[in-house]
Amino acid sequence: VQLVESGGGLVQPGGSLRLSCAASGFTFHYYVMKWYRQAPGKEREWVAGVTIDGGRKDYAESVKGRFTMSRDNRRKMVYLQMNNLKVEDTAVYYCKAEGMGSTNEYWGQGTQVTVAS
Repeated sequence: VQLVESGGGLVQPGGSLRLSCAASGFTFHYYVMKWYRQAPGKEREWVAGVTIDGGRKDYAESVKGRFTMSRDNRRKMVYLQMNNLKVEDTAVYYCKAEGMGSTNEYWGQGTQVTVAS
């Protein structure tokens, strides 16, 4: 089982980044997918989630209207489009898979996003 995030980097406030998460080793379309983040010295927090068919997406209040999550079940990918980035969005971003009707869950290794001028 693997979840591999990519797309992080350094961006100025107001800029954009698109994170990707590539899944393998499990039945992707049976898993709810989520993004979390962890800033230095803070606990990991939920950012966004998408249902197994991509029909419903939910966002933390802090990112609503700026971030958009999507998934491609054929490619076994999830994405997080982040616009109008703020300094407080600086964190390591993690992709998580949660099995429907099971306790299976998997995490990626994370990708660093730094928003600074």
